Formats: sequence, structure tokens, C-alpha cells
Amino acid sequence: MTARNWTDVAVHALLALIGIIGFATSFHQLGWLLAGVGGLAVGTGAALAARALRLGAVLTAGLALLGYVLLGSALAVPSQAIAHVVPTMTSIASLGIGAVWGWSDLLTLRPPVELPDYVTVVPYLSAWLVGLVGTTLATRWLPRKRTAPRAALLLIGPALLYLAGILLGTEQPYHPGARGAAFAAIALTWLGRRHSTAESMNVGRRTGMLRRRLAGTAIVVGAAVLVGALTGAALSPRPDSRFVLRERIVPPFQPVQFAGPLAGFRQYSKLEVDTPLFTVTGLEPDELLRLSTMDSYDGHLWTVAGSRIAADGSGSFVLVGSSYPKPPLLTPGGTQTISLKIAAYDDVWIPTVGYPTSLTLQGMTREQLVGLRYNAATGSAVLLPGLGRGDTVTETAVLQKTDYDDATLRGVPTAHLALGPADHIPDIVAAKATEFAGGASSPIEQLRNIEQTLHTQGFLSHGTASDSAASLAGHGADRMEALFSGSAMIGDAEQYASAMALMARSLGYPARVVMGFAPAVTGAESSAGTPIEVTGHDVTAWVEVPFQGVGWIPFLPTPTQTDVPQDQVPKPQTQPQPQLRQPPRSQDDENDLVTDVQIDDSDKKAEDAFELPGWAVGVGLGAGIPLLLIAVPLWVVASLKRRRARRRRSAARHRDAAAGAWDELLDRTVELGIATPGVAATRRRTAEALRPLLAPAPGAGSDAVLTLASRTDEAVFSDREPDDAEVDAVWAEVAATVDAVRAMLPWWRRALARYRLAAASRWARRVAVLAATQRPGSAGRVDGRTRELGPVGLSPEWDDTRPRA
Repeated sequence: MTARNWTDVAVHALLALIGIIGFATSFHQLGWLLAGVGGLAVGTGAALAARALRLGAVLTAGLALLGYVLLGSALAVPSQAIAHVVPTMTSIASLGIGAVWGWSDLLTLRPPVELPDYVTVVPYLSAWLVGLVGTTLATRWLPRKRTAPRAALLLIGPALLYLAGILLGTEQPYHPGARGAAFAAIALTWLGRRHSTAESMNVGRRTGMLRRRLAGTAIVVGAAVLVGALTGAALSPRPDSRFVLRERIVPPFQPVQFAGPLAGFRQYSKLEVDTPLFTVTGLEPDELLRLSTMDSYDGHLWTVAGSRIAADGSGSFVLVGSSYPKPPLLTPGGTQTISLKIAAYDDVWIPTVGYPTSLTLQGMTREQLVGLRYNAATGSAVLLPGLGRGDTVTETAVLQKTDYDDATLRGVPTAHLALGPADHIPDIVAAKATEFAGGASSPIEQLRNIEQTLHTQGFLSHGTASDSAASLAGHGADRMEALFSGSAMIGDAEQYASAMALMARSLGYPARVVMGFAPAVTGAESSAGTPIEVTGHDVTAWVEVPFQGVGWIPFLPTPTQTDVPQDQVPKPQTQPQPQLRQPPRSQDDENDLVTDVQIDDSDKKAEDAFELPGWAVGVGLGAGIPLLLIAVPLWVVASLKRRRARRRRSAARHRDAAAGAWDELLDRTVELGIATPGVAATRRRTAEALRPLLAPAPGAGSDAVLTLASRTDEAVFSDREPDDAEVDAVWAEVAATVDAVRAMLPWWRRALARYRLAAASRWARRVAVLAATQRPGSAGRVDGRTRELGPVGLSPEWDDTRPRA
């Protein structure tokens, strides 16, 4: 390689590095920088190595893929490699998963992204590909013809890398002015210096030409940078109006796949009323623990709306690392740290207080933490694998200020948020909302009136045997109608929170239902840090309504009165039934008592079906992908070689088959890495050139190639058509010569030869000699016969191995 080629490679790598820096806003730590620079180095190094070894396209791609797999573990996913260097099955699988799914995860997760580990494969793969293709073009394609348009094509890769940093980044780009000016200055200077015509001049003129060219380039670059900086500063869009892909793509995680926790309210209040669920330390008196926030109602259940339904809804969960997003509507009221020790609680929803700024799950691996999702709008957190006995959660949160009096909020309107839809609200609920709101005009007064009416006029019942009145579970439309149509309102927090939220929605106020726990904590227990045991008895639900500039204000409509007046709960009177004569039993009583039952065992069959273990899939992918990368090109090249030899051996004329044997020898020699003469050389001259290279081969002999060339020419140019035995002898000598030459080469050259596919030179030689024979006076007849060109384009008069006529 010349100094100019090295300059091209260095400039290309520098421009690509400027593009890689654009990924800074998408990642949290500097692992992305190691991955990007490392990928650029691996791709560039593979292209330079392939250039030095003179490898073809297939071998170059194979070498680059080998470097991608072997070095990617240490550069892109070092936490999954042994000693942060040696690849493992997990790290190799992450290199493949990141190449396919890393792009979507990088766009759908909240920046700066820290998890999952394979997202750093995105800058690694991008830089690797740009380095490989750009360096290959700079060292092999560009030197063939040095023109400015061809050189400009090398800028496409770094420019795409620069653009990827913008599209995959955030609304706040990373130093766009400095990076853009540096990219433009380096590119324009290189283009101006790269293809100078001063090299063909003498020393004096060359120096003056270079001086003037550099001065002109400097002026153009300086003007372009200055104009670009001024124009960019004047016309630069606001950060919130920049086009980035993450703002146009909906996150893939949708918590609607989990059942709404409010539907299982009675599971805690009846079946697990005395079961220790977890212990909490650091909780203040009268403080609530949040499980889940629901803002979508379909007439049956309150559920998490999901980001596809509501932009500000309760379903906008994102994967978080060490940084947590800030709540969009919050008035800080202080910070607090609590600790949870899980006992019988086994759900995916993490109990939280306020709006977490950090969540630490002790004892969990980094792979398990990939399932942690958080919603800043609601303060809810989800762990997809679920919490289990013995897990410890430590949370630091900022609290919503709630010590507002109604007089302060009287003139504050509710915030305008796009929550999930609330459909199929019963008419009686809307009518009761207007009735309970009374003559109040402000939102806070109407909501307080509804809260106080439900709290004072309702009765609490969990539907247990010890309650004074029965209470059905659920919060569907029929249950809401039953709550208000009876002689008394009877229910628990599930019904009262649902009813108040629907009432607020019917009045046009954005309300949501929150389910959680309200453990009894005294001031002394809180100050002493005493662990508080939380059981199913502490489960509760409440309503939250947002007020503009304030935040979400909680409302607790659930009554505490449990003694329902007897006159309001009429007991059903038994009605005596007349005595009736029973019909005689059927003689076939056994058949009457037995009913055919159709048993659906499809689920059982599905459960009994064989499933491949996850570790086996990982091992198969880790071992299978490298084997495919090695075996598939080998099989393709071997098939093409067999097809080439078969086509030549089965030629229609025997002399063509003999000539094909010689062509096969030349192609096999080239594939073994031995240079052959030009396409216009005769067989005699080709054999003399190959004789010193092939003579040391055992079994080949010093004159084996010359003899083979003579026999081939005899079979091609003799007046008679050679028979099958002569053709078979020529092919046998070719096979023996190739085997002897292969045996004297080292193993690595024999291995590389299996991946090489030499282009057949027969037709190129024919075209060259045909062009030569068309000179004036060269065509015509010889000895009264039309001269016939041989299969390789050489007539007896052009072959120096025979006497000319």
C-alpha cells in the first residue's frame, strides 16, 4: 500500500469516529464508545488484513465475521465474557441478538440506555460495517482510478454513521456544531488534497501548485464552516421539534398483558387477610404504598391503558438503569427511602411510595434486572419475572406534596391529560355524581363532596362471614349499578374507588384508580425504623385527580362504618312450599346419573409436548452460527469447482475436453496461490513459467508440466480427433500434478485454496488471440485449408510448440 492509501484509510476512520460520537446521548456509560471504536478497528483491520493476504470477497467477509464474533465479546458485551475478554455462549448470542433487536430496543427504551447489555452491539455493528466496507473500497477499488467523484463515495459510510447518531439519539444532539464543522472541514480538505494533478509537474511548479491548492481549499473550507455555523445557529430547530426516531416509535412493552390488580382485590382482603405479604421499613404514618395505577375502564374492569391508547396514560413503562425519568406533573414534597422484604407476595407489581428515583433489587442478576420497567407518570414499577420470597427492594423516592387545603385548590383547574378511555359508565353513576357534587362549582369542591358522601353514607363490607352485610366482589358496570340501586351503599375499597373515579370521569375530570396498601404505622415505629408487617388486611384503593401546576391529589372515598342498620338490610322471608309427590325413579337409574363428558386434553398435550431447553438453544446458536459461516462458503465454492470441472470434462469434442484439462490445471494452480502468466501466453510458455514452481513437488517431476502442455497441444491441434483414452490420460496427469503441488504446500494455504474460486481464463485467452488474428494478412487459408482456431484460441501458427507451416 502507498502513503496515499494509508491517508485515505486514516481520513475515513477519523470521519467515522466523528459519527460514532453522536451516540453519546443514547447511552448512559462509556461502554458504547469502546464498542464503537472497537468495531471500527475490527472492521478496518479485517479489510487491511484481507488486502495484505489478497483474499477474495468471500474470504474477506468470512475473516471480518470471525473478527466480529471473537472480539465482539470483549468490546461490545464485556460483562458477559470470561474475564471481560474470552467469549462465552451468552456473549456470542448477544452479538447476534443485538444485531437484530438492538435497534428497536435502543429506540423504544428511555435514554440514556443502560440495559439490556446487547444494546451496545448497535454502535459496534455500525462502526464494524462502515470500517470494513470503507477500508476495502479505499485500498482496492479507489486506487484503480483516482477521481474526485470516486473518492467522494468513501464519505457515504461515515455520513450514514453520523446520521444514525442523530436518528437514534435524543432531541438534544451531542455538540452538533463542532462535530458538523469538523466533519465538513476534514472531508473537504481531503477531497481537495486527495486528487491533485501536481504530481505530474516538476518540483518547482508542483510546490507552487500545491501551495495555491491548499490555500484555495482552506478558504473554501473556512467559508463553508463559517456559513454553516451562522446558518445553523439561525435556522436550528428547537430541541422539541427535532426529528428523532424514538419520538415516532411506540415502546413494545404493554402491561395490559398482566391482569389488573384491582380484579384480585378480594384475593387479599378475604383469602390472604392474615397472610404476611412483606415487611416495610421507613414508612411514615398514614402513608400509602402504591401497587398499580389504572386509568382505562371498559365496563368490566379498570386496567392499565397502555401507551398505544393514551399518551399520558398509565401504560408508558420504560426499561431503566441507574437514571430514572422525572414525573411530568409533580410538586416535590421531600424525599424518602424505604426497604421491602418480600414474604408471600408474588406479583409483578413492585410496591412503591411516591415517585422512585432509584430501585435496588438485591441479589438479582443483571439479566433479571432487564425485566424492570418504570412509569414516571404514575410512579408504578413492574418486574417482569415477578417478585418472590426473600427478595429485598430498596427504594428512594420523591414525594408528592399533599398538604394543600381546599381553599388553596379552589381556583385551580384540573390538568388536561390524555388518559385511557372510560366507557360504559352506568347512567345511575352519572346521575349520582351530579347529585353528590351538589351546588359546588370548583373541581376540588365537587370532588370533595363526592368523596365525603361516599365516605359518610356508605358501609364497608368485604363479603366475609364476619361482615354484617353481604357484598359482592367486582367493579363492573352491573356492580356499580347495584352499589347505588340498593337501599344502602355496601362494598369495600374496590367498589368505592371505582365508583368515585367513574363519577369524576362523568363530570369531565381526569381521574384514575390506584391500588395499594395502607399499613398502620405509628410515629414511634417510623422513627425507630421498625419493620412493619403488611398483610392482605391492609389492601386498599383510592382515587387520584391531577390539578394544574400542583400534581395528583389523592381522594379516599372508602367508608369505615361496618354496622349496616338492620332496617336497611331486610332478611329474605322463607316461603313454605307445598308437599308434592315425587315421580318414581327410572329403571335405568345408572344411565340417568351418568352424563357423557367431553374432556378437552389439548392443553395437556400441549404441556406434554417436548420443548427444547433454553441452554440448548444458546449452545446451538453459539456453535451453529460459526460453523455455518465456515461450512456454507466452503460448500458453495466446492460445488462451483465440481461444476466447472464436470462441464470441461464433458465437452462435446474430445479436443475441447483436453483443452479443458489444461484450463483446470491453471485454475487449480491459481487457487493454490501460484501466479500464472498472462492470458495470451501459450501452453509452452506457461509450462516453462510454472516449471520452477512445480518442480519441487514430489511425483510431479521437473518436466511433468512441459510434458502435459505438449500432450494437450497434441490432442488439440492434431489432425485427428483424440480418443477417450488420450483425454482420460490428460485429465489423470492434471489431477496427479495438482495433488502433488497441494501436498508440498503448508496446511493453511491448502485451507485457503478451498475457499478460492479462480475465474476460467480460457475464454479470455481466446478473445485475446482472436483479436490478434484479425490483423491484416493474418486471416486466410493455410495449405489450402481454412485455419481453425483451437479451443484456447491458438492455431498451430500461433503455438511455438509445433513447427509452423
